[in-house]
Amino acid sequence: MTSTTEPAIAMPLSKGQFIAIMAMLMSINALSIDMMLPGLQEIGQSLGVADENSRQFVITSYLIGMGSAQLFFGPLSDRFGRKMPLIAGLVIYALCAFAIVFVPSFGALLALRFVQGLGAAATRVISVSIVRDIYGGRMMAEVMSLVMMVFMVVPVIAPSIGQLVMLFAEWHMIFLVISIYAFFATVLVVLYLPETLAPENRRPFTIKGIAASFAIVLGNRTALCYALSISFIFGALFGFINSAQQVMVGVFGLGNYFPLVFACFAGLMAVASFTNSRLVGRYGMHRVSHIALLLFVAASAVWALFSAAGFLPFWLFAILYGSAMFQFGLIGANFNAMAMEPLGHVAGTASSVIGFMQTIGGALIGAMIGQAFDGTVTPLAFGFMSVAIIGLFFVLLAERGRLFSSDHHHPAG
Repeated sequence: MTSTTEPAIAMPLSKGQFIAIMAMLMSINALSIDMMLPGLQEIGQSLGVADENSRQFVITSYLIGMGSAQLFFGPLSDRFGRKMPLIAGLVIYALCAFAIVFVPSFGALLALRFVQGLGAAATRVISVSIVRDIYGGRMMAEVMSLVMMVFMVVPVIAPSIGQLVMLFAEWHMIFLVISIYAFFATVLVVLYLPETLAPENRRPFTIKGIAASFAIVLGNRTALCYALSISFIFGALFGFINSAQQVMVGVFGLGNYFPLVFACFAGLMAVASFTNSRLVGRYGMHRVSHIALLLFVAASAVWALFSAAGFLPFWLFAILYGSAMFQFGLIGANFNAMAMEPLGHVAGTASSVIGFMQTIGGALIGAMIGQAFDGTVTPLAFGFMSVAIIGLFFVLLAERGRLFSSDHHHPAG
């Protein structure tokens, strides 16, 4: 595959330029979700959406499109190479974003968002495969961590960019900016990114092959339980994103400060991810993520109790929700790694299957939590507590009831 220090193929890009393009591709999903949050209220008003909870479907339809197409882009890129499926996905994404500028109805907006999500799946799945093609060993870990560091900045700044656009124009222009960004990324890929999959490494694309990989993931207790656990916990994150504008602006009256507060919470997750990279080497994935999960359950339960009691000023909400989100940053990457651990022999397609489960499962659970919004944060708090407890149940199932076990302990499938 790869040398640990040199790229496996001749690259027309420097390492810094390569990392910048990969981070740009990975950031497309965060941009599509977070940049339009400040415009949700205006989208609902201009397209005649009576029920304010229905606006949340703008996010859910995108996530379902993105989740479902991950199943196919992984195997497609193994068969036809990385570059052409990536360009096809980017073009679909960019054209849909541009079409939304002229969208006549809310139904048409949801349909375009779904198709936009289908295209975006290519950037999510194929970017990681390209890094894996080019670099190996410690160099791959270094490149991926730098890509993820840049990627983490996007949720922090995206709502502020959306708010900035809306100071000078109305919500349609947010999608024009997204479309221009995607077209620019497409041009960079076409001009500068070489094909990274060697012809001898191409594999046949068959529905039977995808089904077989699905069966391998579903048949391994550790992989399946960790994938289900992270799906439920992702549901909490998507539930908050769905109702973030309603909670921050409607409940707590933050108005134009919403993007700034959202940036602080997103920044907490970025800090947690960095902290995780420092802790895992010393204490191991199991210990770090299991302690974080228990703290996630505790923070959510305290939040739910205070909310149900009717005492939840913004400062207390910020502390409790912020605590839960910090733990999320310690859980996500580790649970993903632990789900993939037993599946090295089908890593590429298994990654697509697990990504599909997380995104679709998380989107549907998040939609249920978001739709329960009733003008207070109580449904959100109880939603967080419920998914945290269910997530803990699946971890206990994966580990046969033993938490904090060594990273060298692999329960049988």
